[in-house]
Amino acid sequence: MKTVLSSRSITIPDGVDVKIKARCVTVKGPRGELTRDFKHINMDLKKVGKEVRVDLWFAKRAELACVRTVCSHIDNMIVGVTRGFLYKMRFVYSHFPINVSLAGNTVEIRNFLGEKRVRKVVVPEGVKYVRSADVKDEIQLSGNDIAMVSLTAAQIQGATNIRKKDLRKFLDGIYVSEKGAIPADD
Repeated sequence: MKTVLSSRSITIPDGVDVKIKARCVTVKGPRGELTRDFKHINMDLKKVGKEVRVDLWFAKRAELACVRTVCSHIDNMIVGVTRGFLYKMRFVYSHFPINVSLAGNTVEIRNFLGEKRVRKVVVPEGVKYVRSADVKDEIQLSGNDIAMVSLTAAQIQGATNIRKKDLRKFLDGIYVSEKGAIPADD
């Protein structure tokens, strides 16, 4: 059964500018600018005063789920340009200490399970890599675009996948320990 109209709105905070042109949303804020294209989803995107309204007419159940998804994407863009996103990752090892370093825009993972092979993960533009000074064996990935920050974290975690061994015994790797928006300085 089709729903006649499904509508949802997102309020735009002060200091953030949102432009919508042909389902291409551009969000500008104090930390920078993010652009995302929603042309693959057939819905109405409008800026009405200080809020963005997403309308979907005559949609089935699967299409209705896209309304909230698009709202979440736009909300994440607003959080990204105001506060940014931070992923903290910890090194887990039982015997061979994992050595992680940044060479240019590439993260190099050495001595994983004592292997000689160097695992490399490219850090995309807009993602900042920081080695924690106060916490041992921790790295921090931060940036405005949640998709790029989380993709980099997933690639680093995926580079330390263990194959041909018992996963219950070999728990070594680099895992996400904390994620979310950068805490506001109050």
